[in-house]
Amino acid sequence: MKYVLLGNLSPEWASKQSDRTSKAKAKLDKLGIKIESIHYTQGYYDFVDIVDAPNEAAMLAFSVWYATQGLGRIQSMPAFDAKTFETAIKDAAS
Repeated sequence: MKYVLLGNLSPEWASKQSDRTSKAKAKLDKLGIKIESIHYTQGYYDFVDIVDAPNEAAMLAFSVWYATQGLGRIQSMPAFDAKTFETAIKDAAS
């Protein structure tokens, strides 16, 4: 399942980019979550990532781990492709 991650960096880790990303990538690998893209942004969120997680529990575990490490906060949202959305529209109409 693909997820969009909207994240904020903690002030303590914002200047430790290499250390933060190394820790996060190691945990993602351990949980079987693959990073598809990483984008740094200006505004309310500091970054937007697209990931592919094996299940909801893995995504939840990463979000909890990220916060408990003091790295920042992540909001995760499931992302559906166009075909899945079109199928949902047809199913909703019938």
